[in-house]
Amino acid sequence: MKRSRFSEEQIIGILKEHQAGATAASLCRKHGISDATFYKWRSKYGGMEVSEARRLKALEAENAKLKKMLAEQMLDVATLKEMLGKNF
Repeated sequence: MKRSRFSEEQIIGILKEHQAGATAASLCRKHGISDATFYKWRSKYGGMEVSEARRLKALEAENAKLKKMLAEQMLDVATLKEMLGKNF
């Protein structure tokens, strides 16, 4: 996954500038981001504080780790079932 140039703190700072009255177009120009990126950030981080954004990122990482573990376990179970089926 591609790493962002901006940290959560910076993203939330940009969104707070927007809430303070700056236009989206001027913020995008000022920070060198596209309109699509700005609106994606707004939908994901809108109304959050920095601590909440960090918690969200930690939960997403944990979720990805758990999904990977589940997939590996399911593969192991399928392999064992296949091996048991051939023996009898």
